[in-house]
Amino acid sequence: MRASRPSRRVVLAGAAAAAAFTAVPSLQGSALAASVAPTYRWRNVVQGGTGFVTGVLFHPSVRGLAYARTDIGGAYRWDDSAARWTALTDHLGWDDWNLLGVEAMAVDPAHPNRVYLALGTYAQSWASNGAVLRSDDRGATWARTDLDVKLGANEDGRGCGERLLVDPRDSDTLWLGTRHDGLLKSTDRGATWAAAGGFPGTPSASGQGVTLLVAAGRVLYAGWGDSDGTAANLYRTGDGVTWEAVPGQPSGAAAKVPIRAAYDKHTRELYLTYANAPGPNGQSDGSVHALCTANGKWREVTPVKPGGTTDDGGTDSFGYGGVAVDARRPGTLVVSTNNRWALVDTVFRSTDGGRSWTSLKDSAVFDVSETPYLKWGADAPKFGWWIQALALDPYDSRHVVYGTGATLYGTRDLKNWAPQIRGIEEASARLLISPPVGEAHLLSGSGDIGVMYHEKLTASPSRGMASNPVFGTATGLAQAAAKPAYVVRTGWGDHGNGAYSNDGGQTWAPFAAQPSLAKDAPGPIAVNADGTALLWVFVHWDGTKYPAHRSTDNGATWTEVPSFPKGATPVADPADPTLFYAYDSDTGTLLASTDSGRTFTARAGGLPSGDSQFELVAAPGRSGDLWLSLKGNGLYRSTDGGVSFSKVASCWASYALGFGKAAEGADYPAVYMVGSTESITAVYRSDDEAKSWVRINDDRHQWGWTGEAIAGDPRVHGRVYLATNGRGIQYGEPA
Repeated sequence: MRASRPSRRVVLAGAAAAAAFTAVPSLQGSALAASVAPTYRWRNVVQGGTGFVTGVLFHPSVRGLAYARTDIGGAYRWDDSAARWTALTDHLGWDDWNLLGVEAMAVDPAHPNRVYLALGTYAQSWASNGAVLRSDDRGATWARTDLDVKLGANEDGRGCGERLLVDPRDSDTLWLGTRHDGLLKSTDRGATWAAAGGFPGTPSASGQGVTLLVAAGRVLYAGWGDSDGTAANLYRTGDGVTWEAVPGQPSGAAAKVPIRAAYDKHTRELYLTYANAPGPNGQSDGSVHALCTANGKWREVTPVKPGGTTDDGGTDSFGYGGVAVDARRPGTLVVSTNNRWALVDTVFRSTDGGRSWTSLKDSAVFDVSETPYLKWGADAPKFGWWIQALALDPYDSRHVVYGTGATLYGTRDLKNWAPQIRGIEEASARLLISPPVGEAHLLSGSGDIGVMYHEKLTASPSRGMASNPVFGTATGLAQAAAKPAYVVRTGWGDHGNGAYSNDGGQTWAPFAAQPSLAKDAPGPIAVNADGTALLWVFVHWDGTKYPAHRSTDNGATWTEVPSFPKGATPVADPADPTLFYAYDSDTGTLLASTDSGRTFTARAGGLPSGDSQFELVAAPGRSGDLWLSLKGNGLYRSTDGGVSFSKVASCWASYALGFGKAAEGADYPAVYMVGSTESITAVYRSDDEAKSWVRINDDRHQWGWTGEAIAGDPRVHGRVYLATNGRGIQYGEPA
């Protein structure tokens, strides 16, 4: 999952802050205490995976128990009887957004209810430190230890092996491999951690560090990802004190980084996959090797060596990723290729210790009817990509699962495959529309999986991703307020970057033409109330802003709008088709157009400037009723089309704002907000125009960073849709 890092809140300080806050009057009001909040039931809008599953771990001692980790969407526990996953880390809140990435997980074979997680999405200077969670009840409740080091579950190497391990000689002892701080050790079940003495690897600020930890009997092995291909990259210890480089280990580019390892206790062989880069991207060479731990002898068991020629004359470059052994059948194992784009990745299976192999892709039959988006606009899905998570059920030799960049596939007969993904939702959702009429109550736009039309909230959209064209990441989604059948979308695509729909988003047609900027900098789009004018903004992924363009012929021709502030998000007035608005965060100015987007002129000024994270929203059914979320600078409202703004005093921070059906007896839409009314950032609803708020989520349902988008349902009072950065789309309703 290629998710963007949530921006840190910018707060004006000193005189600048005082000037910004005294430039406009305040609306009076205060937040209601959370104790009077209605009880809400929260569930995922079902899309079906959509993100990178980086690890799967079957419990060796309990039939039907497994755990999965993701790069930005938390951890999950598998319930075999229900055939679905349960999210384990939704309790992590706004301040802990960096902990939604799971770097590693571990179970204790001797204590089946114990499970451990090492959390930390980014190891960069701007990210918080990592943490370790430990549970005695399979993740129902957790104890937490904050680390003084950073982890990187959404960085290169995130598909490598488990870096967390329970010592097989002592269940109180745990080991944790880090990227930049060497090997850590705990002797009190993860409550405290210290550097492990004697470990030979030299940490660096930019390297991979420890890539895997695995036990082979009572001996521990650690993979090291910072070798140049000639130095040692695999170490072992027999006593937990003295470490040594494993003699005779493979060398060269194909064995530069040890990716994953699995131990066959019957044959006493340790199998390892290698690649010339940590992955999931960038691998072009790799190999598979077996170490006999009884006599120290190595042998290469690579199924197919990278570097061959494809049918079209290209190079068959790839690395190796996952490896798993059959606990019931000696010498039976599976390994996966990774980053094999030319011939498509596969899983190889051997029943003779790697002396011969069968590609399971060659006989695979896929059924993706439960998650049709996996066809990606084609006639059939491909076997997969980013295959580094690979697991074999210790109680069922024909039950194999593997992760991809979008799902988790499983088989029970080595031939028929289907997504084994129920309960895992990992989209980085960014755009939400709840239409006032029609079959679907929700349209969404996300990173990597484009736009979806949700005719049901409890099943993956039957149409899959919006096609014609298929987008990777959606950047814009807008609906004509007075003509809701007309919808437009923009995003990153290989065959066009904009499209329109005349049936509410069920089917699409690409714009007949698009500005040259669209290919490299597709940004947000807006459509006026009657669907006669489009405004498309262009912003490169590196932040460079370009002029907006306008079309009045459904995207056949486009003209530049020089007076529109570069990079701003256009907002259409929901009642008057001649009106558009835009907020220039560089200058703290609200601009408006009274000629359907041809020209823009300044209206209100003196608003807080410099906050790159903001949102301008128009209240439905009303002309000129604008709300401006300025993240750390609070919430502002204008009822005169942006001529003047008043600061809403009932909250001190607003990150996302939306509207839904009014409460019974109320004459104004319900207002939904991700923000702060007192001391915490949470999800709130107001039924009295933001004079007071009630918190509608709870401490068990927080989902990390949730500041991208929120939308109430215009047809169901109390129902709200919430975009998260890694836990998909949540929807809540009064219980």
